[in-house]
Amino acid sequence: MTRLSGAEAIIKSLRNHGVDRVFALPGGQLDHLFDAMYKAGDSLTLIHSRHEQGAAYMAYGYARSTGKVGVYSVVPGPGLLNSTGALCTAWANYAPVLCISGQIPSTNIGKKYGDLHEINDQMGMISHITKWQSSIDHPTEAPGVIKEAFKQLQTGCPRPVAVEMPMDIMGMDSAVELLPAVNTYPKPPIDTAVVSDAVEILSKAKKPIIVIGSGALDAGQHILKVAAALQAPVMAFRAARGVVSSDHYLSANFPMGHRLWGEADAVLAVGTRLHWPLVMWGKDDDLTLIRVDIDPTQVTRICVPELGVVADAKLFFAALAEALSEKAYQADSRKDELSALKSKVDIEINDKVGPQMAYLKVIREELPRDGIFVDEVTQTGFVSWYGFPVYAPRQHISAGYQGTLGFGYATALGVMAGNMDKKVIQISGDGGIMFNIQELATAMQYQLPLVTIIFNDNRYTNVQRQQKEWFNGRVICSDLHNPDFVKLAESFGAAGFAAHDPESMRIAIQKAFAEKRPSIIEVKVDEFFPAPWPFLMMPQNRKTICK
Repeated sequence: MTRLSGAEAIIKSLRNHGVDRVFALPGGQLDHLFDAMYKAGDSLTLIHSRHEQGAAYMAYGYARSTGKVGVYSVVPGPGLLNSTGALCTAWANYAPVLCISGQIPSTNIGKKYGDLHEINDQMGMISHITKWQSSIDHPTEAPGVIKEAFKQLQTGCPRPVAVEMPMDIMGMDSAVELLPAVNTYPKPPIDTAVVSDAVEILSKAKKPIIVIGSGALDAGQHILKVAAALQAPVMAFRAARGVVSSDHYLSANFPMGHRLWGEADAVLAVGTRLHWPLVMWGKDDDLTLIRVDIDPTQVTRICVPELGVVADAKLFFAALAEALSEKAYQADSRKDELSALKSKVDIEINDKVGPQMAYLKVIREELPRDGIFVDEVTQTGFVSWYGFPVYAPRQHISAGYQGTLGFGYATALGVMAGNMDKKVIQISGDGGIMFNIQELATAMQYQLPLVTIIFNDNRYTNVQRQQKEWFNGRVICSDLHNPDFVKLAESFGAAGFAAHDPESMRIAIQKAFAEKRPSIIEVKVDEFFPAPWPFLMMPQNRKTICK
């Protein structure tokens, strides 16, 4: 045993689990924790943000882009609540994020004295947006609680978890037994009979398709083998884009997937909520659905599939690929058919949302093939969900169904911190960027060479478009007053560039990449971009809508 403070027991336990980076914001209840991080020296990199939301989004971006656990720490009460937007985003996107919160003195918890940052039942309050929560009430408990936290993060659905430690316990010394990390956990065994059933369904299908979500992020090699054998196109919406590279003829974006769904006779859906296809496009008896998920509750959500499987995506696809190989099954090539459909859909996208696509085309050309793109809840961001080519998993980071406006900039800083060997481009609208613009200070302090492109039309475009269309042109609170973003960037010491069209933006990106420091590119947009919704809110194309 080693004599440690509660805070030191937390930090040493994190280090034992391979954590070498923490995003945090200091405060009174965390003083001992920050001192413990100081004592960790070069073995732990600490990046402190200027707002709790920023720290949490950085942990989210780090987790989504690396696959590792993203750790952040904030003070209790309002500090923790400030970070919950990011926790919602991590929850929605199955991101392994660990929140470490401070707490008021242990002797005062629950007594409602009105201590600084006191909040009633803090862990209970965030229990609905975390998979697991625990209070650490003595230094000796820290190793076990942190070990359990990592088990929760690395088994089943990798959703965020949270722990708290009272400030006096953080400062308390005790003999503490540190615990070794467990690096692997058993996964549910694959039922060979179920795999055989899936092979039977899929090999008889004339037009099968595969739909994948974030649960399949690490199964790319096996997915492509299965897709090639079946000649089944693979559709991914947001999280799993790039698992099958966009330039492969078997890769289908969302609008292409809609066309394929309408004529499919079998769908293999793995690690995905399948929400929009089932509740918007529909399902009928002519479509056989196989649904695979590590979470049993997802398998029958929305509708009951013809074949439901609780399994890890990578293990399931590996077993399916092996079974197809043993059967020597190989469907006739659909390369010409699918390539023609892909080209047709691409032409339609460029015809209807050409202005956004012109900017995305330049970004794709200037961003290296292994670069990472972070979108935002903005007009060009919406189009990127189906119009931006992605060549490998974890290269396109979004907010998922939470749609948390303003998530992008801080998230991208976490992406950058975890991928300093890569180029990262983040896009924002003038509305969203102002949610976390203060993190420019963090970007400069830690020299995170993120390139951010701000499309500035001085309005919340989505809101204003709907106000004009739904309420006879009555506009309220959707016009914005903005700073000069170039000068704002320069005032922080970052590089600032102005652009007004795709080609001037291209030059600005090239200059920004050469700077090797944080950069802001402001693109002035005078007119409304065309609505991105025709390729998202697509009509029903099966007989029955699932509810």
